[in-house]
Formats: sequence, C-alpha cells, structure tokens
Amino acid sequence: MSETKWLDADEARAWRSLQFMQMRLESELSRQLAADSTLSLQDYAVLVALTDRDVERLRAYELAAAIGWDKTRLSHHLKRMIDRDLVKKESCPSDRRGFFIAVTDRGRREIEEAAPAHVDSVRSLFIDLLSRDELAVIARVTERVLANFSDPTAD
Repeated sequence: MSETKWLDADEARAWRSLQFMQMRLESELSRQLAADSTLSLQDYAVLVALTDRDVERLRAYELAAAIGWDKTRLSHHLKRMIDRDLVKKESCPSDRRGFFIAVTDRGRREIEEAAPAHVDSVRSLFIDLLSRDELAVIARVTERVLANFSDPTAD
C-alpha cells in the first residue's frame, strides 16, 4: 500500500479555492435563475444542451453525456421536466425501446426568457473579472482535467 501524498500549501490553496468558487458560483447562479425565471440551474443545463444545436432533440444517453450526468440522475430530472412541460419524449424510429428528449414550446420560451439575465450573471460573476489570457488558461486546464474522466453514461 502506497503512502498518501498529502497536498502541499500551494496545492491545497488551489484545490480549495476551486471547490469554493464552484460552490459559490452554482449557489449564486441558482439564486439568480430562481429569482428571474421558473428554471433551476439543472433545468437550464438540460435546456441549453437541447437548444444549443440545429435539431432540438437528443437521445437520453447523448443528453447525459452532453451535461455530464449519469443515467439515473438524468432520468429523475427529466421526469420532473416532462411533468412541467419543458421537455418531452419522442419515439425513435431506429430503436423501438429508445426515445429522444426534445424541448417543448414552453421549454423554448422559458430558456429564451431566462438566458439574458443568466448570461449577465455569468459575465458579472466570472467572465468580466478575467482577462482573455486567463480565460484561455482556465479553458485549457479544465479541458485537460475533464479529458481524464471516463464517460459518466457508460455502463
């Protein structure tokens, strides 16, 4: 059994700062969405994944991969969104057991109404505080870390 390689002061500072920043950003963005719309941050993530493309529907496994959720979490959340008429299931002609998740007219309206205030919040809380070079570094670092993870939708 190998011995634990504890974080040094610089590593701990970076790790804890990243964790705290993510928690604070999610909390503030959730609060903003709740104040300005009927959407949760999770609803918003699903709707962005569906509307940020030419065809506004995806297979459930594609949607799970797009937002980094496991199948169970997505399934439970989609049920709540279907009940609220934000998304719907559509049959898949090439797979009798499969289906597509598609945005509804109401889901499209809800995200179009919520997006401007949400983007303003993302800008004021994060984007506008950083230089283009800093944003590029963050993108490279996060992409490298994310590439190290396995697909959360894989069985």
